[in-house]
Amino acid sequence: MSWTPEREQKLKELWKKGHTASQIASMLGNTTRNAIIGKAHRLNLEARAVSKKSTPKIQTENNTTPDVKTQKVGRKARFKALLLDKSFEPENPKQLEELTDETCRWPTGHPYEEKFYFCGRKPMEKFPYCKLHVLYAFQPKNAKEEDQITEEDIPKFIEKKIKSA
Repeated sequence: MSWTPEREQKLKELWKKGHTASQIASMLGNTTRNAIIGKAHRLNLEARAVSKKSTPKIQTENNTTPDVKTQKVGRKARFKALLLDKSFEPENPKQLEELTDETCRWPTGHPYEEKFYFCGRKPMEKFPYCKLHVLYAFQPKNAKEEDQITEEDIPKFIEKKIKSA
């Protein structure tokens, strides 16, 4: 298909009227939507659709306060803050038969060991685990290296407190 001056003129008219590229392609015949878009671009016809991403944010009189951005806290920092929290609930060891919807189901030890039990703390809403074990259990996708918790990240005195509770 070749672009004759008559076809270009028809394209310009239909474009100005607001027809879509698909509609113009069917009206002109023997062409595709992409060919219409390409020719409109080469003819420097004005763009009609403004993308949602590029629309500027309009400041109104009510919205004059600048937005204060809070820095996101990584998993490691949240974990440390949780461990240092003074109101950290002690473990309440439970056996399998004692588990309910109101107990953390995080297993401690190995099922073949004598000292095997479940955490027993109050679970977070919509999770089967308490605050501490939610941080262990639910890792974000593509966790950053700085957010991965290692043994050296848990202070020894808190580790002992958790195990003895």
